[in-house]
Amino acid sequence: MIYNLLKFIHILGAILMAAGLVAVWMADLRSRQLRELLPFAEAVRNIAVCYDSLVVPGAPLLLASGAWMITEFYGGWAFLDMPWLAGMVFLFLAEFIEGNTITRLYFLRLRHMTQLALAEGRFTRELEHERGKLIPSFTHFLDLPALTLIIALGALKPDSWTLFITGSLLAVVIASTLTVLIPRLYPWSASGAR
Repeated sequence: MIYNLLKFIHILGAILMAAGLVAVWMADLRSRQLRELLPFAEAVRNIAVCYDSLVVPGAPLLLASGAWMITEFYGGWAFLDMPWLAGMVFLFLAEFIEGNTITRLYFLRLRHMTQLALAEGRFTRELEHERGKLIPSFTHFLDLPALTLIIALGALKPDSWTLFITGSLLAVVIASTLTVLIPRLYPWSASGAR
């Protein structure tokens, strides 16, 4: 009974986190298309709302239920001998750390600079500079491919590291492609933002 309850909590956490990451991705993409300050500010606010109301609650549910299941049902540190489970843990921890440092801090700075721009009534150079940063864009674009790989590992439960390695490389390629492609589709510059 306890395993089924933990599994339900784990799936619920995954659903919340996935819904939040998709919503954040869509709100971010929308913000990149906007050239008027008020709709841009609303899109940035939606990023924060989706992140705080879905991703943030989902992550602790995943962490707590996953740690409990590993300790209770997968032999504790013995999970390191299971490529699918070790891969899921590694990716989750990497995404958890990255999401709470680079990506979250970037969106917090973006929201703060957007509020300052609203007070001035125009896009500021600081906001334009912040919006053009590549590393936070890359880590943000890596979220969905990494989550997809985590789900694939949990669903397929491979007994080798092939899926983890191939999926990780593919996730980096997808994130890199989006980091280059999206700014070209929706350029963010002083001449374009008004």
